[in-house]
Amino acid sequence: MKNSKDYLSEANSVVDRVTIAEGIALHTGKEALFIDVRDSSAIAASGTISGAIRIPRGFIEFAADPDSPFYNSALSKDAAIILVCGAGGQAALAGKTLKEMGYQKVRNIGGFPDWRDAGGETESA
Repeated sequence: MKNSKDYLSEANSVVDRVTIAEGIALHTGKEALFIDVRDSSAIAASGTISGAIRIPRGFIEFAADPDSPFYNSALSKDAAIILVCGAGGQAALAGKTLKEMGYQKVRNIGGFPDWRDAGGETESA
């Protein structure tokens, strides 16, 4: 039987991490699509990465499926995608799901507080 650590370990093994510095460079160069997978109350409390698409982790399968009525047309299977959450766990799990759905250039930047503290561009909810 699996536990949460097993799921997280599995996700971290298939979703590469990107450093905050690398993420800021990608963001500045507009070389990646940033997605915040936290729920709206967490984003409202802290803000998010400037320009990040907001797709809660529990909704990612619907937003990423072109055949779903809830598909988010900003997503592209060949786009570089950087996921962020509160600490990195939800982003890793969402990244694993996206990879299983055919999105190959998916990476995890970790937690939004690290981004904000490093001076990454932010916006209010």
